[in-house]
Amino acid sequence: MANHAYLRVWTRDFSLQTMLAEFARFLTTAPLSATQNAFDELIVQAVDATEIPVAEWDLRPLKAGPAEVAALAVQHLNSDSAYIASAKWDLWGFDIESLKWQHKPEPLVLACHGQEFDGGLAATAGHFMADLGFEHFFTGHGGLLAPGAASNPFNSSDHPIEHTFRQWMAASANLKQYHAKTRENIQQLVQWVEAIERALPVERSELWSEGEQNFEARVDAILAQR
Repeated sequence: MANHAYLRVWTRDFSLQTMLAEFARFLTTAPLSATQNAFDELIVQAVDATEIPVAEWDLRPLKAGPAEVAALAVQHLNSDSAYIASAKWDLWGFDIESLKWQHKPEPLVLACHGQEFDGGLAATAGHFMADLGFEHFFTGHGGLLAPGAASNPFNSSDHPIEHTFRQWMAASANLKQYHAKTRENIQQLVQWVEAIERALPVERSELWSEGEQNFEARVDAILAQR
């Protein structure tokens, strides 16, 4: 299964009294899809992720924005709960099989972790967290972009798809376009982080992924590469 990338955010004044108001502001900053610019779902999860959700709403018929999400969430305000909103945002993706680019809506999951949820998960996973989708949207495949920073480049596999992909990217024009499209995704992410810092009293933020030892450094290296 492909690795995911995450944004974690901690705020200076996070508490039971402030968290849902700040969650609404966090949601307001999200760069939602141009064609699907509302939230799809809200889940309230109590105690930990193994429990059956306390509440679930299908928001698609409502075309719900941040205020509507927060108004539903506040009905279940507890420090041992997490609030998880699903949406879409537009990213460039390269289809290895067809060797074509697509700019289309991709899943975006935004969460608020109460301080007592899952044994204090917020301390390590963030008061607010975004599942950004597949890591390769921001790093590319196989360490082709800023290869010195890659922790998991393509091996010498003879899989036909990987072989075709390497051949395609051997052309400098194709690799240049691959870099440019990936940088667009990164730039959107960076602008979002900046918007969060303007909207919330951010103590710190962190970019993290399941596959990279230092995802933030890898993304910075791709942005800096010309």
